[in-house]
Amino acid sequence: MSEAADITEDAFLGGQLRLKQKRSGHRAGHDAILLAAATDARGGDRVVDFGAGIGTAGLALARRVPGIGLSLVEIDPELAELARANAAANALTAETIVLDVTADAQVFAANGLSPDSVDVVLMNPPFNDPARHRGSPDQARHTAHVATEETLNAWVHAARRILRSNGALTLIWRADGIADVLAALSRGFGSIAILPVHGEAGQPAIRVLVRGVKGSRAPTRLLPGLMLNDESGASKTKLVEILEGRAALPMVEP
Repeated sequence: MSEAADITEDAFLGGQLRLKQKRSGHRAGHDAILLAAATDARGGDRVVDFGAGIGTAGLALARRVPGIGLSLVEIDPELAELARANAAANALTAETIVLDVTADAQVFAANGLSPDSVDVVLMNPPFNDPARHRGSPDQARHTAHVATEETLNAWVHAARRILRSNGALTLIWRADGIADVLAALSRGFGSIAILPVHGEAGQPAIRVLVRGVKGSRAPTRLLPGLMLNDESGASKTKLVEILEGRAALPMVEP
């Protein structure tokens, strides 16, 4: 198969965003779009997308919020190159940084990500539990999906280091790991907002979207859940608006 045949171009945000991605390996989907819809940013904010892949979440946010200064951080050089090309193809301004999120502060600073320099971090870390999830033989897919014991803590630590005081971190994680998320955020974050995401109405949540503010002492809020497969009119309409980039999730300030 030729290199060109190994790449697909797919529409997101109801066609507002067209992204090239590999046909095999990790494929962008609802998680990235929901993460963007849960991220609160304003024009002029410096925003960093950890584990950006082909740029889906960061570029979806940039499409909704014009004027952000966006950095897409990705460890895989091939995916980073796709992210760079996707930003250009969609006329969105973003710098792409090939970087391991678990690298130390000196490496981050050498790539322009100094401590206390960023307003917003969003991230979709690898979150499958290796004890219960058989990793894909495709190494890129395995890296994108399977967490080590220290993955979450390391990524949150990196976000905390580069965020300014009162800067915000938004992440998506598997719902049964919410205790780990809260433990990681307990070191330096407050004003936690949690939004459960349910695959089916009446079933346990499959994901949680979580936002925390660096240095805040405000209490935690548990928001009403989002149903991905709810046929009721109002809920279905709202989900479509979110997935098409016409609405944000309730953790975003109006």
